[in-house]
Amino acid sequence: MNRTISDYQQDSLQKKLKKILQGLEGVVSVCPIRNILDRFGDKWSMLSIFHLGEAGTLRFNELKKRIDGILQRMLTVTLQTLERDGLVTRRIFAKILPRIEHKLTDLGHSLLLQIIELGDWASNHSAQILKARKQYATREQAGFKAGL
Repeated sequence: MNRTISDYQQDSLQKKLKKILQGLEGVVSVCPIRNILDRFGDKWSMLSIFHLGEAGTLRFNELKKRIDGILQRMLTVTLQTLERDGLVTRRIFAKILPRIEHKLTDLGHSLLLQIIELGDWASNHSAQILKARKQYATREQAGFKAGL
């Protein structure tokens, strides 16, 4: 039996998925992967990572101005969480008016690269996704009218 490159890619994908999901059988309340994905999966963390990645270093208020709609308390909590996870560093300059700067760590930069890939995928497939959403809404509306 001849194997194609696609067969080997599928095998590699299956091995990666197995590794990720390994050990989760029987675990109901705690998923270690979800715990980490939740950290950067929320919009405030992702936006903070994007802006810090673009700017390099930002003071708190500079970052707050860049993230439309974020409350001061939410940005504080987001930055503390990202710092706790080793994705962001905080540097305090002791002056009459203390200055605090935030920037991504090497770990944060490596995450940024992965998020950019996901963003590229979303951008490249947005037309297909919007079309699928429209088709789904049309089917759901037709089913509702038919009493299904």
